[in-house]
Amino acid sequence: MEKHLNIKDLNKVFNDPIHGHIELHPLLVKIIDTPQFQRLRNIKQLGGGYFVFPGASHNRFEHSIGVGHLAGELAKTLKLKQPELDISERDVLCVQIAGLCHDLGHGPFSHLFDGMFNPEADPEHKDWKHEDASLEMFDHLVVANSLAQEMERYGLILPPDLTFIKEMIKPLKIDDAEWPYEGRDENKSFLYEIVSNKQNGIDVDKFDYFARDCHHLGIRNNFDHQRFIMFARVCDVNGRKHICSRDKEVANLYDMFHTRNSLHRRAYQHRVTKSVEIMIKDALLKADQYILTKGSGGTTFCLSKAKTDMEAYTKLTDQMIERILHPCSCSNEFTPSPLEEARMILQRIMSRDLYQFMGETKVCNQGWTGTKTWPRLFWPTYLCISPLKTIYLVVTLDYGMKNKDPINTTYFYTKANPTEAFKISREQVSKLLPVCFAEKILRVYCKNSASLRDAKFCFQSWCHENDFLTEGWVPVSVTRPKSSAHFGALFRCFFFPEL
Repeated sequence: MEKHLNIKDLNKVFNDPIHGHIELHPLLVKIIDTPQFQRLRNIKQLGGGYFVFPGASHNRFEHSIGVGHLAGELAKTLKLKQPELDISERDVLCVQIAGLCHDLGHGPFSHLFDGMFNPEADPEHKDWKHEDASLEMFDHLVVANSLAQEMERYGLILPPDLTFIKEMIKPLKIDDAEWPYEGRDENKSFLYEIVSNKQNGIDVDKFDYFARDCHHLGIRNNFDHQRFIMFARVCDVNGRKHICSRDKEVANLYDMFHTRNSLHRRAYQHRVTKSVEIMIKDALLKADQYILTKGSGGTTFCLSKAKTDMEAYTKLTDQMIERILHPCSCSNEFTPSPLEEARMILQRIMSRDLYQFMGETKVCNQGWTGTKTWPRLFWPTYLCISPLKTIYLVVTLDYGMKNKDPINTTYFYTKANPTEAFKISREQVSKLLPVCFAEKILRVYCKNSASLRDAKFCFQSWCHENDFLTEGWVPVSVTRPKSSAHFGALFRCFFFPEL
């Protein structure tokens, strides 16, 4: 009797500001109470956004708990409403673990690390993403904390269930291809759409960060994820099971993707947020080889290589900037001279002396073949390679599937026929919906504010001569070039000072 009443075997209640009081399985609590998961307390959800939005102080820790909770809620709802799906308690627990651990691999300042820092610091592995580290970190978490036996005690079957969890953390976009997964058979295909949905992007990860980010940013969230969960239903589509929604919910789903676009436009890709993140990235690059972290076997790794060793990577958090700003003078890990450049950049952030926004221009997709060919098509090559005064950044705003309408890959059912899935075209919903679902914006920042006015004029003049639209007018106070030769000289001065 005492064994069965062990308090450690009871569900634990968390009071979350977004989802209220939530109960988590004791195995989830054991995962949370590990150094690998607790590390997420020190990684900001919105990276550099906290330097712009004072309320955006939330971390990957609470987001991960929220996703684990919602993953369980959706799985349990489908299990209750459709017993014929044969969803087991094992399935539900695996889905919850995948939701809980899906962001274990995020580096310092979240997407800044794998999206901005890593491609420059480690070009040979520029395609490395945090999902790759999440899989490795999950394996490391299980082994380092001896959780395999605990998992089996709570009914999981290893190794198949571990494989299933990792497949949900980083699923494939399978379309109509042969079934690629090993964790579950094709009759459980819908379970792979709960945590990270590669079919249409509608998943509980977005449900949580929409609600949580909007709450902390002070932006209204128009999407009700609880309503989606209530109306979710699994239907058979060409021999494969998919999560479908009621036909009357199609407009709400468009609102969800509009919310995503709005969050990117107003917060994630905010021009000042990106300025701060570029500066943090520059500081980390300067400090890369001089901040060493001890990993397995006593081996030390620099910032860009720590991702290859999970013991070392566990120690990488947002606190890296504190190590740069306030290094320990007695530590052999720091070389004062090289770190001084990185420290000066971070001190500029703290004193609000940021890289200055020069301007931006929207780019038509005609002739677009990717950012690698961008300089040849749209911008003088020398601007892209000049590290001294200017930085260009390509920002993509879309509905999550590049220039495709995500609703085109979403299935619906009707109240009269809840077993038959079908698609709804945009024209059937409203004529007021967008026709284009993606746009690219070129932004240019100036490191040296002393030359900002003339640099802005050069950028706007170039945009004007090449038929690109920019916001606002060229300031009257800016010194205008007296001739095309004068303009060329100004342009080279600000954007190609090495010549």
